[in-house]
Amino acid sequence: MKLTWQDVGEVAAALARRYPDTNPLTVSPSDLRHMVAELPEFGDVPSAATEDVLEDVQAAWYDEFEEH
Repeated sequence: MKLTWQDVGEVAAALARRYPDTNPLTVSPSDLRHMVAELPEFGDVPSAATEDVLEDVQAAWYDEFEEH
């Protein structure tokens, strides 16, 4: 099953695996939307993410980033 924007934690973990050296706080919302859309496990409509969802993904990705 493909990930959607509602799968914030899983999307963040996938971003952390794909971009291990990228500090999420340096990524703009439009770049973040594009990066998520390019994840092989992502299957939602890229434009469906609200600003709040993008912020949630970025925060969760930052948590993953800080753990490594």
